[in-house]
Amino acid sequence: MKKIKSFFRITAWLVAMMLLALACNDDMDIRVRYLFDLETMPVQKKIIENETAEIRCRLVKEGNYQDTKFYIRMFQPDGVGELRMDDGTVFKPNDLYPLEKETFRLYYTSRSKDQQVIDVYVEDSFGQVVQKTFSFQNEQTEDGEE
Repeated sequence: MKKIKSFFRITAWLVAMMLLALACNDDMDIRVRYLFDLETMPVQKKIIENETAEIRCRLVKEGNYQDTKFYIRMFQPDGVGELRMDDGTVFKPNDLYPLEKETFRLYYTSRSKDQQVIDVYVEDSFGQVVQKTFSFQNEQTEDGEE
């Protein structure tokens, strides 16, 4: 009788181990770093001095890890202008600002009569960076005035 009970215990233990081994899933997604991109609506190409252009933006993420933080910065290699966030934050070149929303708007105000280029960088807390470049041409009327 002891041998039969021992046999059933060992058999139950082996069956339990086999079920645990088969229950493991190799396809489990435990990544915390996902690719992302910055999508924008079409942006106007011509601008006059002191005019403001709206840039509608949306972060598109491959996956979602709650602890991922996003940051935004800008650099202006050509021209003079001001870029601000829809919450009123005015960007200084190369300063890093936290990005709190996935859908947001940027407003660029021209401060020169020349061609203007701004580079916008969005970075996540894992060091991945996406860059978008926006360029604006000075728009003049037929008589040469703006």
